[in-house]
This record gives sequence, structure tokens and C-alpha cells, in this order.
Amino acid sequence: MITAEEKERYSRQLLIPEWGEEAQEKLKAAKVLIIGAGGLGSPASLYLTAGGVGTIGIVDGDTVDRSNLQRQIIHGTGNLGQPKVESAAETLRDLNPNVEIIPIHRMVTRENIGELIEDYDFILDATDNYHTKFLINDGCVEKGKPYSHAGILGLNGQLMTYVPGKGPCYRCIFGEEPKPGEAPTAKEGGVIGPIAGIVGSFQAAEAMKYITGVGRLLTGKMLTFDLLTGRIREVPLPDANPECTACGSRRKG
Repeated sequence: MITAEEKERYSRQLLIPEWGEEAQEKLKAAKVLIIGAGGLGSPASLYLTAGGVGTIGIVDGDTVDRSNLQRQIIHGTGNLGQPKVESAAETLRDLNPNVEIIPIHRMVTRENIGELIEDYDFILDATDNYHTKFLINDGCVEKGKPYSHAGILGLNGQLMTYVPGKGPCYRCIFGEEPKPGEAPTAKEGGVIGPIAGIVGSFQAAEAMKYITGVGRLLTGKMLTFDLLTGRIREVPLPDANPECTACGSRRKG
């Protein structure tokens, strides 16, 4: 049950006809893991915390650098050199003390991805490198975990949601991990702050929709964002690849 204080705190979203106390109680009981406390993880974690998700884990092995501050809005100048997960946890606990924040100062590896996601209901891939994105996808497929993928570069972004048994996974679409130097990341190609805010906010919405059952998820489709033209497009994705090395064998089995 949500308390009187929580009813006041969440009063504006409780007014939404599709929402109500039942949806809010589902959020309170849920556990969401955000992998990446940077440009995407900042807005996603802020809105999920403000919205009342009961438990939020944040995974990141990096520390706050001055070059992060242009887009990673959960951190401030006073947090320079601090582990990102600790900086984020301070901000989020102050924002909503009703939410349990679990900072996990670790890099994601093939060996620990299963353990990291095991206890969570929904995962957010808020990372900035292809290697980790493929690790997250393969781990979520293996463990049967739904997750939101997002990527940003320059003035562009993309977003899709994977739910086991519904549409393709990330590896179905993109195949094998690119070799170093084959595809630029934000570190090489740059990124504008607002695209991180927009796409990260959409990730938070996908998590909230999945948990509450309210609305339509971005499964089987990719949402693309172009801030240069102001266009947002919904691109249908092909069916899941039966030969996919991540999810193909699970469907056959």
C-alpha cells in the first residue's frame, strides 16, 4: 500500500486515468537496474526515482570527470573524482527517500552480468559502448529479463525494448559486436546533452510502462531521434532471427 505521504508526492501522476493507485503500488514493489550512470542513466534514474520505483540499482565502474558534466546531469562539480554510482545515489536519495538506491561500483563483464541482473524486474542499458551493450543483451536473453536498449551519438538517438518472446533482441538486429574503431561512440564522435535527456527519459517511461502494464512498449520497433531536424520516427524491426546466437537457441528449445 502507498502511504499518505506517497499519495501527496505522486499526486499528479495518480490523477492520470490510466494510472491510479494500483499502478503506483506496482511501481513501489518493483526493482529496476540501470546499467550506466552517465548521460542516459542520469535522466532515467531521476525520473524513475521521482516516480516511485521501490528499488533502483545503479551499476557503473567509472568516476565523475569534468567532461561528463555537460550531459550527465545527476552529477555536479563537487562530485569530480567520486564514483558515479555514489554521486548518483546521493542525489537520488535526496530526491526521494522512499526509494531504496543500491549503488554498484563495478564494470560489467561476461562473468558478472548474470549476477548483476538476477534480482531485478527490468533492466536499462544506459551504457555508451558496444561491448557492454552486447553483454547486457546476451545476459538479459539468457536470464529471461526484459530491458530497454538506448544509444546516443551526436544529435541522434535510438531506443528499443526487448521482452522475452516478443520481437527481436539487440543481437538479432545488429549481429556481431563491432571491432574497436569500426563504429564511433560518444567519446569519439561527441554528443549533445539534450539528446541524452530525451532518450533517457523515454527509457524511464518504458520501464514504468512495463512494470504497470500501462501503454504500449517499444517491442519489435526502434524509435529514432534526430535533434537536427526535430524528427522522431518509429521504425518497424524484422522478426526475431531464428539463427541469432543469443535468442535463437532459446526459441528453438
